[in-house]
Amino acid sequence: MNKPKTAVNPTRDQDYPEWYQQVIKVAELAEHSPVRGCMVIKPWGYALWENMQRFLDRRFKETGHQNAYFPLFIPLSYLEKEAQHVEGFAKECAVVTHHRLVQGEGGKLVPGGELEEPLIVRPTSEMIIGEMFSKWIESHRDLPLLINQWANVVRWEMRTRLFLRTAEFLWQEGHTAHATEAEAREETLRMLEIYVGFVENKLAIPVFKGEKTESERFPGAVATYTFEMMMQDGKALQGGTSHFLGQNFSKAQDITFQDQEGNQVPVWTTSWGVTTRMIGGLIMVHGDDDGLVLPPRIASAQVVILPLIHKPEAKEKVLTYCRELKKKLEAIRYCEDPLTVHLDDRDIRSGEKVWSWIKKGVPIRIEVGPRELEHNQLSIAKRNRGHKDFEKQSEEELLKTVVDQLEAIQKDLYEKAKAFRDSRVKEINSKEDFYAYFEKEAGFASCHWSGDPAVEEQVQKDLSVTIRCIPMDGPQKAGTCPFTGKPSPKRVLFAKSY
Repeated sequence: MNKPKTAVNPTRDQDYPEWYQQVIKVAELAEHSPVRGCMVIKPWGYALWENMQRFLDRRFKETGHQNAYFPLFIPLSYLEKEAQHVEGFAKECAVVTHHRLVQGEGGKLVPGGELEEPLIVRPTSEMIIGEMFSKWIESHRDLPLLINQWANVVRWEMRTRLFLRTAEFLWQEGHTAHATEAEAREETLRMLEIYVGFVENKLAIPVFKGEKTESERFPGAVATYTFEMMMQDGKALQGGTSHFLGQNFSKAQDITFQDQEGNQVPVWTTSWGVTTRMIGGLIMVHGDDDGLVLPPRIASAQVVILPLIHKPEAKEKVLTYCRELKKKLEAIRYCEDPLTVHLDDRDIRSGEKVWSWIKKGVPIRIEVGPRELEHNQLSIAKRNRGHKDFEKQSEEELLKTVVDQLEAIQKDLYEKAKAFRDSRVKEINSKEDFYAYFEKEAGFASCHWSGDPAVEEQVQKDLSVTIRCIPMDGPQKAGTCPFTGKPSPKRVLFAKSY
């Protein structure tokens, strides 16, 4: 029996990395730019980022944060103030050394006007924001200071992949200052929970949340917390991080305040962020061999209406009906906003039109032709069920139940992703079984670890496996580390990762 034709070639089973690239292409999400390692995010992909921004921005503001904007350039001397921080980013920094172009030999443009001090294109903004905090904060009355910015950053990656790892990417970075350690730690965990809630409830992606090991911490942080997602090839993807920075940055940058006793003391700071990498995670968790599959709560559009007209005399009647249906659907609210509905009235072949929206992953597809109008029975297809499963609904039924139908799709995608993830998490209790597992399979290994960093170094060298996090949830029973034979306070999660 011949295998059914798919919209994406190769399939996930044949070549998962190439499948990922092809989904981005056929869904028209992004493409490589003329600048090496950078990407152009196309409208269908950027709409996903806009939705992510909108939902997260609401949550940030509900918890007292305000948006601001800080410069793209950071003086080199600022970055040098925190040695561990600059060491962590030094190899990824893009450096501006000149401020103009001049004509050189043969009329070619060459850099001229060397800067007195090189400028770093921001890889992250702790140092420049800290400089401003040191000016804004004087008294305990100025605290807490809760700031977020939506921006781009540059990290000069040598091996890039669209959305997952590019030289320039979009993100948000939160930076806060507090009077006490307890308040700063509480803030760090609060923002982690906001991320986890967003990813699970909007992106329909189950996550493991936990603390990073010392070797995996953000440069200069006291503690880094993460949420880890499992892709369909069993690899982990770090979704985002929240960092308790202690007083490391405030001492380096003299960010102090006068407390209630009149003492001048350093503030306690945090930083936290997520990036366009979440779009990559969305693709790899929910996509199938026909392209993108979008959870309704985050989709670029929740519904697409496709007029399918084979006879010219029926065109105006069908289009008029579709325009009215679009207005009625857009009057319905879903997830705090009006339903997003797209009407595709392009004059192209019906099959081409249908397949383009299957590949884009829109949750509900409504096909309308003269027959549907005659019988008042719309043809409804739901992307989470593949491309052949149709059902008939009257307009009245659709308008009454569309929100419930979208929520059922959302729930189905989350449950599928969670069932897959849970099936690929294995408890392992011996070094031999650990090595055998990662040499043959891909998934997460729940394994005891004594805290010895040499273990991390060795398994990464041997298997390209790292500790993704020390989980915060679930039972935390002590045991024995299979690598060292030493006592272990709890299990950690090992995996190969992007």
